Amino acid sequence: MTATLSVGVLHAEPGTKTRGTVPADLGTLTVDIPLTLVNGAHPGLRVLITAGVHGGEFTGVDAATRLAALLEPGEVHGQVVVCPVANPPAVYQGRLGVSPLDGVNINRVFPGDPDGSPTERLAAWLFTNLVDGADAYVDLHSGGIDEVLTDFVGYRLTGDPERDAQTADMAGALGIEDVIFGMNADGGNSHAAAARQGVPAILVETGQLGERDADTARRLVEGLHGVLGRLGVLDTKPQGDTAVRAWVWAAGVTAEATGLWYPEFAAGDYVTEGQILGRVIDPADGQEHKVLSPATGRIFYGMRGLTVAPGAELAAIAAPAPQDSGGH
Repeated sequence: MTATLSVGVLHAEPGTKTRGTVPADLGTLTVDIPLTLVNGAHPGLRVLITAGVHGGEFTGVDAATRLAALLEPGEVHGQVVVCPVANPPAVYQGRLGVSPLDGVNINRVFPGDPDGSPTERLAAWLFTNLVDGADAYVDLHSGGIDEVLTDFVGYRLTGDPERDAQTADMAGALGIEDVIFGMNADGGNSHAAAARQGVPAILVETGQLGERDADTARRLVEGLHGVLGRLGVLDTKPQGDTAVRAWVWAAGVTAEATGLWYPEFAAGDYVTEGQILGRVIDPADGQEHKVLSPATGRIFYGMRGLTVAPGAELAAIAAPAPQDSGGH
């Protein structure tokens, strides 16, 4: 039999499911983190699934909630922890990528700081209470309310062949064609920090423009069943043998001026280095700032909001992965 599954005040005995909230102390306030603990009737891996790391990204929140309701402990080999709203202030109050508490993007500060700002403390709480102890991690994101996006799965190479192979296997089980990997596990993203901790972790991006599309959420639930099946947590079969296209991140494009953004691309477009991606127009004097592509590749997500300030992310470009890069 498996052991008791506990996170804070929530506990699930073997063969049971528990739903509720756990308080997280952020220094200046306490927030309630919703969790579903599914403690399987059979031994196996512990899998963590999070969504709602950012506000305005609804597909993952919807899919995680649907999955939590569907999972039956008697069918689970191991344990599944589902956190559909990992960042309540951003999800319920901000609806953007940064928290209204301190203006921090939580997915840039993992594994967090227990003595830092409220968002840094939340990252540390999530990492300590959820990521630590997991055998695999899936973090669900979507295109935000001002962001176009074409679906992809991302993960980081760690240099550990066994871990990288397991992570690639998870990524391929979702049924999403495009897989983008980073050449190292640096940075403050949750899946990168988890990879540094030794936890196979993938980032899943589905949906765009803050849409709440039930069919997209249902397809993601099917994909998550595929991952759980690949990990042996469920008896379900993974999503077919999707032909995966491997990419590596090539460049990010950020605004250099304040103004009105007029993009000249769509998500999924192929671009060449030096190509005009759009223009930022100063509404005061009409001055135009051309934005050029810094690399050749494919745009996987980009800004569709009208107003931008310096540092705003306008586009992200990935290039086909070289054959000997280590990606799978």
